Amino acid sequence: MSPTLQDGDKVIFNKAIYFLEEPSRGDIVVIKKPVKNYVKRIIGLPNEVIEVKENDLYINGESYNQNFLEEGRDNIYEFGPITIPEESYFVMGDNRDISIDSRNGLGFITKEEIIGRSELILFPFEDIGQTR
Repeated sequence: MSPTLQDGDKVIFNKAIYFLEEPSRGDIVVIKKPVKNYVKRIIGLPNEVIEVKENDLYINGESYNQNFLEEGRDNIYEFGPITIPEESYFVMGDNRDISIDSRNGLGFITKEEIIGRSELILFPFEDIGQTR
């Protein structure tokens, strides 16, 4: 999830939030999978169409500004268009070149697989702040 999160960062995540509201685009979530947990950003919501062409991400045919990515980390291979199934989400890591995410291994994510939303970086102390 670099640059937003670095290896070794200690974060607080909110386990109760999705009992109160639905996951939103841009949320950084912890995903439970059988072998390990993953931290990814929600990019696509149920029933949306996701496509990447010429390094631009499109959601329902509209270009999506990924201002959370570092310059040079926006190189992503072309794929789609794909339609996200009902009650599923499409996630990507912020380090797109090496991320295992909905494009290449994790597949679509259900709400039941989402443990919670990342809220704060607690450590290292110089990086304390929100993870959005």
